[in-house]
Amino acid sequence: MAKAIWEGVVLAESDSCVIVEGNHYFPPHTVEREYFRPSSTTTVCSWKGIAHYYDIEVKGKRNPDAAWYYPQPSDATKQIKDHVAFWKGVRVEA
Repeated sequence: MAKAIWEGVVLAESDSCVIVEGNHYFPPHTVEREYFRPSSTTTVCSWKGIAHYYDIEVKGKRNPDAAWYYPQPSDATKQIKDHVAFWKGVRVEA
């Protein structure tokens, strides 16, 4: 069971993450949406597509662009569609 944790709060938990390039992508239904705020940030990966980001907010603290997802990934990574991955201090325990 993988868990994504920040500021002592479990942001996502799943035993069916997809791992791509060492990142755990959590299925959308396993993410605690109350901690996620939309971000206007996007980045382009040459083989996965356009990543969109979320800010994470816990106990009044904000972690900008700490989570990302691909709403329309390339065919090579279609298994991560809408799955959420983390960085910027969010600890993933697997």
